[in-house]
Amino acid sequence: MRNGGGMERRAAIFLAAILSALAGCSGGDAAPASSTSDIVRIGAYSVVKEAFHDGLMPAFAKQWKAKTGRDVTFEEAYNASGAQARNIKQGYEADVAVLSLEDDMELLAKAGLVKSGWNGGPNKGMLTNSLVVIGHREGNPKAIAGWSDLEKPGVGVLYPDPKTSGGAKWNVGAIYGNALLGSKSKGGTPDLNAVKASLAKVQKNVVNMDASGRQSASSFYERGMGDALVTYENELLLRKKAGKAISYVIPPATLLIESPVALVDTYVEKHKNREVAEAFLAFLLSPEGQGILAEFGFRPVDPKVPDRTGQPLPKGVFRIADLGGWPTVNAEVFGPKGVWTSIFLGK
Repeated sequence: MRNGGGMERRAAIFLAAILSALAGCSGGDAAPASSTSDIVRIGAYSVVKEAFHDGLMPAFAKQWKAKTGRDVTFEEAYNASGAQARNIKQGYEADVAVLSLEDDMELLAKAGLVKSGWNGGPNKGMLTNSLVVIGHREGNPKAIAGWSDLEKPGVGVLYPDPKTSGGAKWNVGAIYGNALLGSKSKGGTPDLNAVKASLAKVQKNVVNMDASGRQSASSFYERGMGDALVTYENELLLRKKAGKAISYVIPPATLLIESPVALVDTYVEKHKNREVAEAFLAFLLSPEGQGILAEFGFRPVDPKVPDRTGQPLPKGVFRIADLGGWPTVNAEVFGPKGVWTSIFLGK
């Protein structure tokens, strides 16, 4: 009987140990109070990957650890901006959305995932600035200096597909805007037929349209496609930083790229990580965060942070607001009856 009692006691202790272990592994809704780790999920457009993964995230993790004693883990997803916005809308639970253009962020706001006032504050919700520029081959054999040079016969042009890429909308917007504003300056009322003709000449020379700006740059640099690459200035500066420089020119009149960031409040509420998500957003907009972005080729939205591109903004720089804003540009350029759409469809 003594042996039986000992076996019962050992069995009870063993069962208690198993139950304790199972309790420790329980996947409850909230992390235990003693948790020393936080998680932030990032849904971003492809061009910011290196700046976030190699620069911003390690710097914030160090700061967060010093402040709270807790570690932070990042879950990252990168894609073309339009595709990424749709991914988040359709269920990718990003806590922070980093997109190429305001219109993509508005998609999330209209879906109720991002608060409607996301574009308030001194920076209007923007995280970075950049320029639409033209990359060219070493020695500039096609003598490319501005947008009109992309209209010349025999000049192979690359930019991504506006149906998937926010960068493509900036690229086409720069070409369209240059023609539109140039026509306006001559007589007040733009010659829309001339604007369309100019854009059509460039589109005729387009030899490839990838899904994203990052893929388009790879096609130019690694696959040797085309003579001219219409892209983000920061993309080319990043390649220079990595020892894979692509020479480029800043057209005399070009579009200022203003790219947004916002909390995806619906998912932040679900994940119960508002403290760390808001802290990370604040860090992105802080002088330290803006300085890191500048190291990776972006132009800071904080005027107190030095611009490290080494080149001033051109005198003819313009904004999407100068073209009527994204609703207008989408309708007039990329909509079903838009000028680029009609050119692409051969109408």
